[in-house]
Amino acid sequence: MAAQVAWHSFESSILARQPDRRSAATKVSLARALSKLGFCSRTQAERLVAEGRVQVGGKTARDALLRIDPDRDRITVDGERVVAERKVYLMLNKPRGLVTTRDDPEGRGTVYDCLEGLDLPFVSPVGRLDKASEGLLLLSNDTRWANGLLDPASHVAKTYHVQIAAAPDEEMLERFRQGAVVDGELLTASSIALLRSGGRTAWLEIVLDEGRNRQIRRLLGVFDIEVLRLVRVAIDGLQLGELAKGQARHLTSEELAILAT
Repeated sequence: MAAQVAWHSFESSILARQPDRRSAATKVSLARALSKLGFCSRTQAERLVAEGRVQVGGKTARDALLRIDPDRDRITVDGERVVAERKVYLMLNKPRGLVTTRDDPEGRGTVYDCLEGLDLPFVSPVGRLDKASEGLLLLSNDTRWANGLLDPASHVAKTYHVQIAAAPDEEMLERFRQGAVVDGELLTASSIALLRSGGRTAWLEIVLDEGRNRQIRRLLGVFDIEVLRLVRVAIDGLQLGELAKGQARHLTSEELAILAT
């Protein structure tokens, strides 16, 4: 019995000295924690920390990179505790001319202009559409859900309708489908189909399952094809549908289920 007690005491002392791997795995930077909790963007969080307005465990934080556990550590901003907001999942029909960011240093319009007046926690875009592109854009404060959609291994299909300043024949379409190397990067599409053609322009349906920067514009640019309009119409099985330009709405449970499969 004495030997068993001694061994138990020894084992407990060893375990007590071992790091809490579960806790370490859940720790993130303070700026990211504020973003994950739906309070603000990382950039805004860094600004709040720099201004001395954020406290962790009752002490003013001085470093936005401070590693904390958002589920365990008490975080306050201006004395008010920050708690996780309800999970929000939105779809927006992004108009052309807006940038997909919260704060633009050049003072350009952003997608957040479309959310003004709505009772929402802070949400982040799930992926991006460049300024000249339009159509379906998802926004959420559920970072795990967003990261799952953005993970390259998930190969989530994104469908675009693209108007080009050309009337391609089947031979040219096949060249598009073969892809091209741009700056050492192979750019391809899952599928490219002709929707309609008239005069000197045509509409293509292009499906991608990866998210490279300006992938469609760069691919078509290799063939000196000008993109006139680029509209994302679907993400996986989620369709843009009749949602008016500049309008946002919550995803239904059925639509969330589509994206989860």
